[in-house]
Amino acid sequence: MSVTPAQAARQELKQFKGQLTGPDDSGYQEARAVYNAMIDRRPALVARCTGAEDVALAVGFARDHDLPLAVRGGGHHGAGLGTCDDGVVVDLSPLKDIEIDPGTRTARVGAGCVWGEVDRATHAHGLATPSGIISTTGVGGLTLGGGLGHLSRRCGLTIDNLLEADLVLADGTQVRANADDNADLFWAIRGGGGNFGVVTSFRFRLHEVSTVVAGPTFWPVELAAEVLTAYRDFIPHAPRELNGFFLFGAVPPAPPFPEEIQGRKACGVVWCYTGDDADTAARLMAPLLTALPEPMLHGPAPMPHPAIQSAFDGLYPPGDQWYWRADFVNEIPGDAIDQHAKFGAELPTLKSTFHLYPIDGAVHDHAPTDTAWSYRDARWASVYAGVDPDPANADLIRQWTVDYFDALHPYSAGGAYVNMMMDEGQERVRASYRDNYARLARIKADHDPGNLFRLNQNIQPAARS
Repeated sequence: MSVTPAQAARQELKQFKGQLTGPDDSGYQEARAVYNAMIDRRPALVARCTGAEDVALAVGFARDHDLPLAVRGGGHHGAGLGTCDDGVVVDLSPLKDIEIDPGTRTARVGAGCVWGEVDRATHAHGLATPSGIISTTGVGGLTLGGGLGHLSRRCGLTIDNLLEADLVLADGTQVRANADDNADLFWAIRGGGGNFGVVTSFRFRLHEVSTVVAGPTFWPVELAAEVLTAYRDFIPHAPRELNGFFLFGAVPPAPPFPEEIQGRKACGVVWCYTGDDADTAARLMAPLLTALPEPMLHGPAPMPHPAIQSAFDGLYPPGDQWYWRADFVNEIPGDAIDQHAKFGAELPTLKSTFHLYPIDGAVHDHAPTDTAWSYRDARWASVYAGVDPDPANADLIRQWTVDYFDALHPYSAGGAYVNMMMDEGQERVRASYRDNYARLARIKADHDPGNLFRLNQNIQPAARS
């Protein structure tokens, strides 16, 4: 009888301190699960790592046995890039250390943390760093892909606040990358995803953010063209302290939303003003509100920053079916607005949604070549997401997402935010890095010439001359 990878790992990795789980072991179903229930992959081994030494052992095992290697932090990626069939999953979830230094306004964060854990730890000191919009998202995946969220206009992307990272490379070497040490590697991991190694810890710059004025404003979906036009013209000129992303979605069918609007299709803005003065926030939002009919709900209110970060958690728990598409956008002409209004009115399920995140303010303080994240000149990132808990609706939400994306892609800037892409092929990856791709490919060749870290939005190593 042949030895399974899980059996071989237990025989060979005597110094491994974590847990090695294979298909025949109890707990395997839980160990292989990821956030998107549309992903149903069966790895040969899940290596639950307790530290960088465990990561190096698991990476070496996959390399030496020529097995596919996936790296999982929070497991949120829509395409399921944190898992694989018949390979090794490096599970970073036990790496939960968080150290806050209020004096230097920095945080060192283990790669197994989710953002809610970081938000709570930093909030205790009146501090925060940009961290997406759903607090169950893993720190590692969101950071390495860029990191858009509620704080982007004021504080930049998550990668703009990354000061250094500790990595395990393909050959098992452990290195630290920052502006002075392994500077090319540090440049690459700020937007280049998990192509260059397994990050085991991050150190972030923190900002004074404590109480914010945040929440949604909803209009009936029938007003979508009018609302999106006004939003398009308003948000680029708003102060950096005021963030707001446009969305289509159904009003959640639960408190605190008024019963009479629960479940209604809506368009609107989810606000986050990084200050505690509700009157100032209202004054800054007023030009958009006065330009439009009265909304059916205007909900911004003072709250702790972690509250807006976790506001979507209950609506989107693990286990739903997800299908995503994405684009960067520079202009939203009238014809594009008409298409948005059409597809917004055709939301296929209660949880399906569209988000349009502003990319300006502090994000534009950096040049396209300052980090691997190339689209510093874009104005928005669009995300189309078909979502439903019922597997029977998987085809329905996929088709709506693809049709919506296909209708709007002609108005795009070309590439997309890699954290929101599915498995869409090499040309799409190249388009998302533009002129930075060639440098990324050279750095990839330096650190992972065999492309061991390929289960991602893959940057292929440049050929050696």
